[in-house]
Amino acid sequence: MADSFNRHKSVKLEFALDVPFPSAREASIALQSLSPDREPRKGGISKQLEVSESTLSVRWTADEARILRVSVGSFLDHLSLVIETMDAFGPPV
Repeated sequence: MADSFNRHKSVKLEFALDVPFPSAREASIALQSLSPDREPRKGGISKQLEVSESTLSVRWTADEARILRVSVGSFLDHLSLVIETMDAFGPPV
């Protein structure tokens, strides 16, 4: 039983999100705005952000579902704020 538990514990959870933007410039602005937010925990989760054309891609890997859920939820809150701010100021020049 303990061996089965340890085997399942080493399984990583993954979540991926692709966010399309109207332009590559807006996707780049979102990346720059969201990249400084590092995960508060030293271990258990990692987050990778990248831009391809006008799409912001985010990939998470976590040890626990709870940690993954909190990280994704926090990221979505920040993403929403970035999008609202870009909408308020209009398209980048």
